[in-house]
Amino acid sequence: MVRADTVHTVAELARRCGAKLQGGGKAEISAIAPLDQAEPGAISFLNDAKYRQHLQDTRASAVILHETDAALCPVDALVTDEPYLVYARVAALLFPDSVVEGGRDASARISERAEVHPSAWIGPQAVIEPGARIGERVFIGPGCVIGADCVVGDDSRLVATVTLCRGTQLGRRNLIHPGAVIGSDGFGLANDSGRWIKVPQLGCVRLGDDVEVGANTTIDRGAIGDTVIADGVKLDNQIQVAHNVCIGEHTAIAGCVGIAGSTRIGRHCTVGGGVGISGHLTIGDDVHFTGQTLVTRSITEPGSYSGNLPVMPSRKWRRAVVLIRRLDGMMQRLLALEKRLSNEQDRRPKEAD
Repeated sequence: MVRADTVHTVAELARRCGAKLQGGGKAEISAIAPLDQAEPGAISFLNDAKYRQHLQDTRASAVILHETDAALCPVDALVTDEPYLVYARVAALLFPDSVVEGGRDASARISERAEVHPSAWIGPQAVIEPGARIGERVFIGPGCVIGADCVVGDDSRLVATVTLCRGTQLGRRNLIHPGAVIGSDGFGLANDSGRWIKVPQLGCVRLGDDVEVGANTTIDRGAIGDTVIADGVKLDNQIQVAHNVCIGEHTAIAGCVGIAGSTRIGRHCTVGGGVGISGHLTIGDDVHFTGQTLVTRSITEPGSYSGNLPVMPSRKWRRAVVLIRRLDGMMQRLLALEKRLSNEQDRRPKEAD
């Protein structure tokens, strides 16, 4: 069990989280635990039928569940059509974000030409460069670097060792996890007779409100225009977002995704882990890619898309590759055969009526 930072009655949790209360609701909740590990005082949730076997024997004081499971619940219940969503709200109430207390660690290095609101916290070894603006109740964790002319909006939290390169703009209530780098140079190179010449990256990165960026994720600055991450976007760990990419509102992208330059992704999309998206594409709203999909063309119609070969034994994979290489020749022979058969059919005398 995980002990909570606050205590609420079951009835209060139901009321504040938009769930229907089943039972008396007087028990006090001070922990969260799985169904089969819960003790009295804890709340649990059931969102997957494979865990239903633990419901009748649970020792939790309350369970968040769907209407179809309510009759099986031996304790108080928060009944809802969206158990996982209500669980998220309950967890946020039991484990609220810590209040930011303004100040700065003695080891922080803050330029005299930076603007830091008194309610913001600047942690150990953090660096704030000239022209940077830090908003109200912002938390800048240890080892963070806020480059020149960056803006960090109110109530944002940079956990630790986050780097914002020159001119990066963060909206309000952003959450940036350790190791993220936002505003690094995009991969812009021109070829001069076999030698690579760096193309200056002159744009910046702009994040909207309520954006979350995972650990060790990188978002490159634009080459001329800006890289734009809209309101409510959620990025997992170890994602690469190249220069001039635009990601629409409330899109969620899982870990190890790579998005090449100048691609535009719409609103309310989901991108599974390990997906690769080529550059200069347009992805429409409500498009969903399953894990490991390779995206090489623009997709404008909403829906779910997949595209890759599933895993198979190495011997079969080698045989499949050989067959794939032969497909073009096989197709040409098939077309030639169809043409020959068609010509022979045309030469046959037609039957009398």
